[in-house]
Amino acid sequence: MRLFDDSTALVDRFREYGRLHQDGVRIHDVSGLREQFIDDLVYTSVFGSGDAQQSARWLIWEIAQELGCRPASIHDFYLAGGRGVWSHQTTPAINVRGLTYDVSRMIFRTMHKLDAGQVIFEIARSEMGYTSQRPDEYATSVLAAAIREGHTGPVFIQGDHFQLNAKGYKADPEKEVQGVRDLIEEALAAGFFNIDIDTSTIVDISLPGEDAQQAENAARSAELTRFVREREPNDVTVSVGAEIGEVGSHNSTVAELHAFMRAYQRNLAAGNGGTVGISKISVQTGTSHGGIVLPDGTIAKVKVDFDTLAELSRASREEYGLAGAVQHGASTLPEEAFNRFSEANACEVHLATGFQNIIYDSAAFPAELRSSIYAYLEEKHPEERKPGMTDAQFQYTARKRAFGPFKRDMWDLGDDVRGPIMQELADRFELIFTRLNVAGTRALVNDLTPLPRVARQTASAISDVMVEGE
Repeated sequence: MRLFDDSTALVDRFREYGRLHQDGVRIHDVSGLREQFIDDLVYTSVFGSGDAQQSARWLIWEIAQELGCRPASIHDFYLAGGRGVWSHQTTPAINVRGLTYDVSRMIFRTMHKLDAGQVIFEIARSEMGYTSQRPDEYATSVLAAAIREGHTGPVFIQGDHFQLNAKGYKADPEKEVQGVRDLIEEALAAGFFNIDIDTSTIVDISLPGEDAQQAENAARSAELTRFVREREPNDVTVSVGAEIGEVGSHNSTVAELHAFMRAYQRNLAAGNGGTVGISKISVQTGTSHGGIVLPDGTIAKVKVDFDTLAELSRASREEYGLAGAVQHGASTLPEEAFNRFSEANACEVHLATGFQNIIYDSAAFPAELRSSIYAYLEEKHPEERKPGMTDAQFQYTARKRAFGPFKRDMWDLGDDVRGPIMQELADRFELIFTRLNVAGTRALVNDLTPLPRVARQTASAISDVMVEGE
């Protein structure tokens, strides 16, 4: 892949395939752009600097708008599920931590193979830090992949776990909430039209009764929902999710769901009776992020309470019109478990670590690079080694933190390395999408999802090199 050093060279190259306009771009050679230009453009958007990087990101956004693979909200589709228009289809929400452009290409390719539209690309607040992917970079990489793979229709990009830190909130509630507000604004500007607000970290189970335990969570969730609504783009209703149980804590209950929703709806109405609320609710039914690591580095079997998940989904759909319950931390479950999410009518399941494992554990992944990564983690992240941990446990737990520092090393791997790894991922995507029952959903998703054109302010460097008539 080529790195453009300045905007002039970037725009000169683009003019082989399209033209700049005051209201965006026009493309006259779509196949040439996809096959000969977009790889270099996304590489510049990630590893470039200054004007060239910003121009690359603006250009990818506008190309996606022009070619009809636009960021979109899954809100309307989800509320249709709450009305019974569709059921027993569980959206895979995939946290792409590394090799984002290549991995996203494989996701789109699998979607096309299965005629699936019900898929979300997401990244959590914490992941943005250790993978060195701020919202604008992440969204740009996903959109570039959509362009490269000839995708048309909505592209669902989601902010996962826009979360309050419990300790930070206790020390300074306003400062902690402001951090989430700032992230929401950054994400919306980047095209994240799906945002999961996670204030479940401030649920206090020591209080008597579910109403008291969920009160602060519901109030802050409503407050941040209003914040999203005040800032979402025209013609876009962002899909907002809330959470009633922190992943890894005790399993959620229907009583907690009711307590949360009563307080949430009351708080939302108090601010503005016309404010649109959430479309889904995240719950805890037995998993943990990344799984539980055994001394040999393998993952312990986890028992998910699918009966509780089904009951929470039923209540959220029938009584509140939501799409259903959302399950986190499921990517390391055995293959046969994935059928049960759609059987339980869960509307969404979040998947991350299992795909990370495929990358790191692939026979194609260079042994020398893996050794360098583990040496780096030993030096830079000794805090991840808990008492009694084996090397295998430490490496498994800590290696997510290498995606940022080794991002360019991974992107620069040859096709002979990335190709086999991507094929392993594609095989896994196909298996999971099939078992979650999202094959054949593309037409329904497209029919139910608004796809407005959302303009961005033209990058200053692009404006400077526009010529008369463009």
